[in-house]
Formats: sequence, structure tokens, C-alpha cells
Amino acid sequence: MSESSAPLAPPLRAKVLTVSDGVVHGTRDDASGRALVAQLTEAGFDVVEHRVTADGTDEVAAALREMTDGFAGLVVSTGGTGFAPRDQTPEGTQLVVEREAPGLAEAMRLVSPLGRLSRGIAGIRGASIICNTPGSPKGCVEQLGAILDVLPHALRLLHSEPTSH
Repeated sequence: MSESSAPLAPPLRAKVLTVSDGVVHGTRDDASGRALVAQLTEAGFDVVEHRVTADGTDEVAAALREMTDGFAGLVVSTGGTGFAPRDQTPEGTQLVVEREAPGLAEAMRLVSPLGRLSRGIAGIRGASIICNTPGSPKGCVEQLGAILDVLPHALRLLHSEPTSH
């Protein structure tokens, strides 16, 4: 089969969720959310949604449920993965994931010494992969960058698409 007649892979789709009381209330700039949208776009993903929610377990869980219902792709959150009392993104994510992907979260934490302070998780809900990243622009981009190379393959596997193995 020639290159021009090879079947095209479906486009990679992504959504970004910023978790921040400050962004919701307009007292903080959403630099991290914009950084993730730019990084995903540059990596070939079609970012079809970027939304903001307040910190808190229930708020994160509700947003992730809405974002993954009927969606096949990647959902990356930024914020709420640290040690502050309102940092409850992993707890909210835990309520919605059906299967965890600990290798992704472990790889993300290994990118820098401060990565070890992230409590973020990664997992699968339906046809979506959810990954939590820190709230800092540098941290979220570094952590997503640690796994960006394997995510297209992971999504193809999740969607039962042909892969090289």
C-alpha cells in the first residue's frame, strides 16, 4: 500500500479542564490552561473544549463526567493536585475513572523534583483518557510532555484501532 493510499488515522481529540477557584472568580489568569491547549495543538491534537471549574472533589468529578460523556479522546486537567486543602482534583478524578493508568501518572511525576509533590492520577473513563497535571504553567507542560509521545498509541488501543503490534 502506498503512502497516499494508506488509511488515515482518526484525528486525535483533546479537552482541557482548568481547576482553579481563582480563575473561576477572575482573580487569576488561566496561563496553565492556555499552555496545555498550545502544547496539545502543537502535538497534533484537535482541542475541542477548554473549560474552567472551581476546586473541590464534587466540582471536578462533575466537570470530568460532562467532558467524557460520549467523548473519545484525551482530557487533561491542570490544577488542584498539590497539598493545599482545596487541592482535590485527584479525589474528584478518582470518582469518575473506571480503570487507572498508574504508569502515566508515575512518568509524569518523574520529570522534575517538584513533580514528586503532585498527587495527580491518570485513568480511563469510557473512551477517554484523563490525566491530572499541576496548576503551574511550567509544571503542567512538563508533566504532559513526559507522556505525550505514548498518548496517541494509548488512545488507538483504547479505541480498538489498528496499531503496530
